[in-house]
Amino acid sequence: MSLPTEMTADTRPPSRKKGHVLVIEDSRTLSSILSHRFEKEHGLRVTHCATTEDFRHAVAGRARQYDVAVVDLNLPDSPDGQILDQVVQHDIPAVVFTADFNRHMRERVVARGVADYVIKNNERAIDMVIAAVDRILANRSVRVLVVDDVPSARKMLADLLRLQQFQVFEASTGTEAMTMLEQHPGIELVVTDYNMPDMDGYELTRRIRRVHTSDRVRIIGISSSSDRLLSASFLKAGANDFVYRPFVVEELQCRIGHNVETLSQIRQLRLAAFSDYLTGLRNRRHFFDEGPAIVASCLDRGEACSMAMLDIDHFKRLNDTYGHEIGDRVLKAVATRLRETLDDTDHMLARLGGEEFGILLTGLDIQQASDFCEMLRHQIAEVRVALDDADLGVTASIGVAQVEGHENFSNYLNAADQFLYLAKRYGRNRVYSELAILQELTLKPVGT
Repeated sequence: MSLPTEMTADTRPPSRKKGHVLVIEDSRTLSSILSHRFEKEHGLRVTHCATTEDFRHAVAGRARQYDVAVVDLNLPDSPDGQILDQVVQHDIPAVVFTADFNRHMRERVVARGVADYVIKNNERAIDMVIAAVDRILANRSVRVLVVDDVPSARKMLADLLRLQQFQVFEASTGTEAMTMLEQHPGIELVVTDYNMPDMDGYELTRRIRRVHTSDRVRIIGISSSSDRLLSASFLKAGANDFVYRPFVVEELQCRIGHNVETLSQIRQLRLAAFSDYLTGLRNRRHFFDEGPAIVASCLDRGEACSMAMLDIDHFKRLNDTYGHEIGDRVLKAVATRLRETLDDTDHMLARLGGEEFGILLTGLDIQQASDFCEMLRHQIAEVRVALDDADLGVTASIGVAQVEGHENFSNYLNAADQFLYLAKRYGRNRVYSELAILQELTLKPVGT
């Protein structure tokens, strides 16, 4: 019996964003190629299993650590695809990778609820598997709204989307859908039925388009109507695509995937415009453009979230003393250190202007965020900028505030800015938050 082997791209802790892939494949060549490409090209963590027994050892007590599994249906101890049932039972999204495939096999695989499948006898098979895994991992941050007044039809669509690892919201009426879009600004795709009690799919599409452009929210109409002009009417109303029921699962998945990919490409173009010219970090516009949806996503999942503002100490004096060229070099050096430190996290970093940087710390409460920022402060204190006859040291002050609920995004930043002001007032080169205030009150002598 061979135990599962774990292979990592480097010794850093794996990023939740980048993911952990389970490769279940008995071919040493294929498993080596897949593992190498996942690790080296995509920075993913990989665990390889060559048998069903290996899989049992790999998931024993830790199935939740795997974000997706690439599954060969024909293993030495699983000749008829039994391994797939076990993967599905452990709630691990599965990409089937198999050489034996026919209509009967396709029906079995789809019925078991796999995220995707790729046939091996294809010269692009490896690329297709890697693309499927990348897509599934990326889908975890994509929010989709399903609108249908029929519970069974809505559940079918929602379940299909959840198999693809999308964050799924559900609405039974057009009015409820519009409320959802307002409350959850990160929703990027709406899949809507035509027949609904308060407004039809045309009207919902038109109302969405009054508020959300196609480069922000994509709309797919869906209906069991036999009217072949329905699709044209939906598209003219502002929808991006249309599917007739009963639909082929793979067709709907592809149409959804294409729309999500289009949004991703648009986002990449937007990010290019949202980059700071000097440091290469995201700029203030990007921070305010993307931040609200990230905060909303954290709050909806019940995750902690905190905001931090970082300011380089005595930056004006530094500019006046050494000149703006040295000041620019300091900004670049600090930005580089911040980027390196935050690179493998889900946190969002941006240069807000001048010597100020904003950091949206996802998944961290005020204590964790303060500790994290203390680590950042020490990292920046190690930065050295070379001058003609010496090295110039740098320090920074950081204000941290926890996000407590749905508010205007600028309120979170203003709260962190207030704590940043206190950090500078009380000596600079320190992290300040409500924890620091509580600690001072605790240590303050009675009667003073």
